Amino acid sequence: MTTITDPLVSTEWLADHLNDPSVKVLDASFKLPGVTPLPKEDFLGAHIPGAAFFDVDVISDHGIALPHMFPSEGHFADGVGALGISNADTVVIYDAGGWVAAPRAWWMFLAFGHADVRVLDGGLQKWRAEGRPVESGEADPEPASYDASFDANFVRSRQQVVGNLDSRAEQLIDARPQPRFEGSVPEPRPGLRAGHIPGSRNVPYARLFDASTGTMKSLDELRAAFTGAGVDLGKPIVTTCGSGVSALVLTLALYRLGVRGSALYDGSWADWGQADGPPVATGPA
Repeated sequence: MTTITDPLVSTEWLADHLNDPSVKVLDASFKLPGVTPLPKEDFLGAHIPGAAFFDVDVISDHGIALPHMFPSEGHFADGVGALGISNADTVVIYDAGGWVAAPRAWWMFLAFGHADVRVLDGGLQKWRAEGRPVESGEADPEPASYDASFDANFVRSRQQVVGNLDSRAEQLIDARPQPRFEGSVPEPRPGLRAGHIPGSRNVPYARLFDASTGTMKSLDELRAAFTGAGVDLGKPIVTTCGSGVSALVLTLALYRLGVRGSALYDGSWADWGQADGPPVATGPA
């Protein structure tokens, strides 16, 4: 198979490789709590042929009272193996087209040692707009054996982010919409304070893709979005958001710009924004 350097693949590429037994497709669609129909219900209604459903809430650490935190190596390996994926496969991940959770699943695969993973540019939105085939019903993948090896450098804990408040060794970029970042609207998850981590910058993830086509913007536009927010692409970066999902849209865009070694604050605002949490800032960055 041709080596791909871009973390994105096109709908044309996937259509050409859909019957390749070493290419495995995952639907990682995600919605905020309370939004219906549920992503799994959408999957049952229509998905790319042969795709399995990657549930970020299922393949997570259920022993932590925070949403969809990174699972253990064993839990990730079991969950991915049950979806029919082996270590030798090329994994292509998509979501419904709103650029939320496919990058999260992509980052999880990278963090657990699976380098051959891509995100479908435009997702199911673009796939269907082009009249490409979909199927409905449950997926029935043949289980595979999978070994995971976690690299802790891919994530940051609350303690590490608190330690960065003074050192500012790493830049924090928040992917939430501007009103949530500035604290002018309440958080969708009840009980959380409003605002942002002191010193963080705001690059709302929706600014990084074209809503009409679902495709990610050009490299020049991506670069302008970050530099316009005061981000230095040559210095260490940690991304954050509401609960560690949409932050990875930023990470994916950074990856496309050649940035390596960035990390995710896995707990994100669901952790930091708690009533007894660390300091909060409000207003513009």
